[in-house]
Amino acid sequence: METLSTQSAADVTACLKAVSDPTRLMMMKLVETNKYCVCQFVEMFGMSQPAISQHLRKLKQAGLLKENRSGQWRFYSMNKESTHATLLLDILSHIEDSDAQLQALLAKEKPVDCF
Repeated sequence: METLSTQSAADVTACLKAVSDPTRLMMMKLVETNKYCVCQFVEMFGMSQPAISQHLRKLKQAGLLKENRSGQWRFYSMNKESTHATLLLDILSHIEDSDAQLQALLAKEKPVDCF
């Protein structure tokens, strides 16, 4: 059994604050197993690109996301080397794969057509 790493209350609060928004929590559930482009999130969440970018910025600032660039496109995945990774994975494990909101987002997932 993996032991949780201990963190300061401020660090735990920062992680929880970053994923306290339902959109950001679902983004993290999605990037737990896959990488996504901003354009895919726009399509899946039905939100504007600036709104998606703001959510991604907050998650990245909290150290939860890795950003990789390919030309002008940015792809996001979970930062599994983050000090928050163990805590975040534990939180995400409580979301059922059959969750209606998660399944609705996955149903809108399309291949990357940014290129």
